[in-house]
Amino acid sequence: MTLRKPGQDAVLTADDIAFIRQTLVGCTFALAWAGAHAGPDYQHAVADITERAGRSRTAGSLYYDACLAIDYLDFAGPAGSTR
Repeated sequence: MTLRKPGQDAVLTADDIAFIRQTLVGCTFALAWAGAHAGPDYQHAVADITERAGRSRTAGSLYYDACLAIDYLDFAGPAGSTR
């Protein structure tokens, strides 16, 4: 297996997309649950973790990004499309 080069498109199988989507949905459920049940330390932990990952985000923005990624998968053009 060879890693893709930066800017090189990837083609995923339907099973790959379903797995990634399922994982992202699980992440959104975990973020929503934590936001509803965790204390103020949760917000600080999410901000710290995302900042260390190179993104200064809030928990709400992280949740939005996961939902947006699901939309990208759901509405992606077919393989070989110019979209």
